[in-house]
Amino acid sequence: MTPAPDTLSPETRKPPRLPRLPQPPRSPRPPRPSRAPDAGTDAATTLLALAARDGDPAKTELFVRALHHDVRRYVAYLSADRQAADDLTQEVFLRAITALPRFQGRSSARAWLLSIARRTVVDSLRHAAARPRLSGRDDWQKEAEHTQPLGLPGFEDGVALAELLASLPADRREAFVLTQLLGLPYAEAADALGCPVGTVRSRVARARTALIRLLRDAA
Repeated sequence: MTPAPDTLSPETRKPPRLPRLPQPPRSPRPPRPSRAPDAGTDAATTLLALAARDGDPAKTELFVRALHHDVRRYVAYLSADRQAADDLTQEVFLRAITALPRFQGRSSARAWLLSIARRTVVDSLRHAAARPRLSGRDDWQKEAEHTQPLGLPGFEDGVALAELLASLPADRREAFVLTQLLGLPYAEAADALGCPVGTVRSRVARARTALIRLLRDAA
């Protein structure tokens, strides 16, 4: 016979269940603020270019400052004329500011600007080739003004990188400077040069092989 409820022992008696209290509604977590890209990155310079396109003069000045060094190095190596590098750099930014209304941000602003720099150098070289040569200086004097000591890993001190690069075909020199000296990704270098990524990789590999051979010959 089952014992009456009041006769159950304390061990077998179950405690009554307490009703669940309603939980207070949780306040939604505030969204995490998006981090602005670090200054000097491709994302930051692209944002500066878009703001400059919309007519912000302060952003235009920051855009020019952010990429001035890369542009000057690029045109100096491509043109092999360090004295003309400042004028060419100024021409590049004049063209870029004029073309900013057409910049859509599909590629990074750096790749877009370096493609303008490339066209500027090509135009300058074509213009120079069409003019009669008035200077009778020896080639070694002109070359001495363009050379500079290297401070890059993998190159011996006292070897002029500008002179070595000048001995390369133009397409390989451009690909090497963009990717190895300016650090542009291969995809963006391909956009700047207007060729497939595989072509850029092939040109860089051939340029590197040629430079190694030149360094060994000079040793």
